[in-house]
Amino acid sequence: QEQLVESGGGLVQAGGSLTLSCVASGRTFDTYVMGWFRQAPGKEREPVAAISRGGMTTYYTDSVKGRFTVSRDNAKNTLYLKMNSLKSDDTAVYYCSAGASGLTALRRDYDYWGQGTRVTVSS
Repeated sequence: QEQLVESGGGLVQAGGSLTLSCVASGRTFDTYVMGWFRQAPGKEREPVAAISRGGMTTYYTDSVKGRFTVSRDNAKNTLYLKMNSLKSDDTAVYYCSAGASGLTALRRDYDYWGQGTRVTVSS
């Protein structure tokens, strides 16, 4: 199966920026739609962003539109999430996910998940 490893999380001040990365093992990265989800303590895991196989189409949840950018480099088996203008509500564990469906924000449509990387925004 595809294995996903996130990195890049940490502590950042409100208004700052972070870029998360997700590296996939195997040779099938470019066959997957990729997504980012996040989960804050006591809350459900929610979609953040998703990107099509070729990277031409993206999805963002309303709360991050204009602040976050999702991208991918298929040659490097890597997914990215550039996060700007961070605020306290962005504090969560961020998970990378891989699926074979079309662009979707539904957890059930993704087949593989990383272990997550924690983002903490201080104010």
